[in-house]
Amino acid sequence: MDSPSFDWQLAKRVIEAALLTASEPLPVTELKKLFDEELGNETVRKILTELADEWTGRSVELISVASGWRFRARPEYQQFLDRLDPQKPPRYSRAVMETLAIIAYKQPVTRGDIEDIRGVVVSPNIIKALEARGWIDVIGHREVPGRPELFATTRRFLDDLNLRSLTELPPLEDLGQLVETVAPGAQLAGMPAPAVTQAPGEAASPPSA
Repeated sequence: MDSPSFDWQLAKRVIEAALLTASEPLPVTELKKLFDEELGNETVRKILTELADEWTGRSVELISVASGWRFRARPEYQQFLDRLDPQKPPRYSRAVMETLAIIAYKQPVTRGDIEDIRGVVVSPNIIKALEARGWIDVIGHREVPGRPELFATTRRFLDDLNLRSLTELPPLEDLGQLVETVAPGAQLAGMPAPAVTQAPGEAASPPSA
């Protein structure tokens, strides 16, 4: 239980200020560090729920993603905010999207798995680009000859798509639209997403993931 002197409204405003100024999502464990006294996880979650309710209907909303909580501009206003950024949103080639989709929906997978599904050799540039974007990572090795690397998506991938878990992934055919429209403006603050384009010499094949 919280102490009788606990100031609920002050705690709410402190958490609000922390979230509004953070460049990354903040989990409950980090938000608890804002206070001298020990706050229970449930107390912090109740405060977050109240804050989310207070911001309902405004141009900015408080949401929960894989790594924690953050404020973001509501999607319907992103087209206007994009006018303030002279850089064009990243464009993802078919080869990149097919590779990302296979990893997202069939993880963990090796490069060989991806190549078997796509029917073409996967360019190292595509893997490196997705790793640089922070969307995939090596999580281990398959215990077969050669011990190939196993790839899986990251929390950053879920955060950028405003998802809390892999169970919230959209149907496969909708993934491309989600990546193109949500990821570039996922956060209120932060660097624009780097462009990820098709590697030279790689031919796209029909998706079969």
